[in-house]
Amino acid sequence: MRVKPVLAALALLLAGCSATPPPAPAPAPATDPAKVVGYFTDWGVYGRNFQVRNLETSGAAGELTHLMYAFGKVSDGACQAGDTWADYEKPVSAAESVDGAADVPDEGLRGNFGQLRKLKARHPQLRVVWSFGGWSGSAGFGAAAGDPAKFAASCAKLLRDRRWAGLFDGIDIDWEYPNACGLTCDKSGPDALGGLLTELRKELGPDAVVTAAVPADAGKLTTSDYADVAAPASWLNAMTYDFFGTGDSPGPTAPHSPLTSYPGIPQATATTDAAIQGLLGLGIPAGKILLGVGFYGRGWTGVASATPGAQATGAAPGSYEKGLEDYGVLSRRCPPTGLVGGTAYAFCAGQWWSYDTPQTIGTKMAYAQNHHLAGAFAWELGGDTADAQLLHAMADGLSRP
Repeated sequence: MRVKPVLAALALLLAGCSATPPPAPAPAPATDPAKVVGYFTDWGVYGRNFQVRNLETSGAAGELTHLMYAFGKVSDGACQAGDTWADYEKPVSAAESVDGAADVPDEGLRGNFGQLRKLKARHPQLRVVWSFGGWSGSAGFGAAAGDPAKFAASCAKLLRDRRWAGLFDGIDIDWEYPNACGLTCDKSGPDALGGLLTELRKELGPDAVVTAAVPADAGKLTTSDYADVAAPASWLNAMTYDFFGTGDSPGPTAPHSPLTSYPGIPQATATTDAAIQGLLGLGIPAGKILLGVGFYGRGWTGVASATPGAQATGAAPGSYEKGLEDYGVLSRRCPPTGLVGGTAYAFCAGQWWSYDTPQTIGTKMAYAQNHHLAGAFAWELGGDTADAQLLHAMADGLSRP
């Protein structure tokens, strides 16, 4: 605490000293706690039977700082609910409810939104953000970019709908990819995404969470002005996964989310470290970058060798998609047999899988801390074990000094 100027002058006079007192040292800059973020998908309540209640029973809700609810959709240049049945129409039974109380017909908020409201009441630290777009839902962003003010106004209106007013703390934009190709190709220009976030910030105000998912591919990072995107954003979610193993290919086998390069990697820049360095090189502050972790594995079948770089006959079978499986399943069915590039791989019965484990997540969180990143996020929470081993490892790793 600094002494008041008058008292300081009097003290110097009485002491017979004419020297000017040294300035008080500047306070150390405050640092925000690391962000522990996880995506919750609306479709997970169906086949996976991953309910909002699972976030409570697993302990995940107590670790998360932010939950991203995926996905709302963008249609006619405006924000709209994605799956109204799962979002707010589906009656939730007592067995699936956060507090053990079933939804009452024609009374109160139902579906995932009703359960998220109950979850927030139990965990005041938790902020819930509505995410829009995704791999299969990004085609509508081009029209939205044509009138970003109209888009932002529609999103704000949706967030403030009286049925769930106060539930959502902001908006996440998962546009795959602005001015580049994903499932569809976009030619909105390098300023399109930045324009959407700028208008969202104006519309939602300074305290709202406004974020965007950004690519980890070096080529895609040059097609949009991501430094401009970062300016109005609370942070950017770097999608540092799915580098390899995303198609029905003959190999070579390679981990889908290596932290660093390794001898024999098919593409030296296809790593988490290269993506983070690329974002930092664009002038984006480290404190506005979250490192992404996949809670799933990608794999091949018809593989004869455990060593990365082997050939395969195609994608391994998965519960919901070829070549893709939840960590919660793989950790039991095909446990790790080795490490490469800071992530794990597993070889079993002619199948080769790569995925992160609690141990490799610890390594990635240490990387995030050493590079002063804002934290990390998970895609997606339904892939974890019933006791949320991966999410706990993420939170523990980010909390270490």
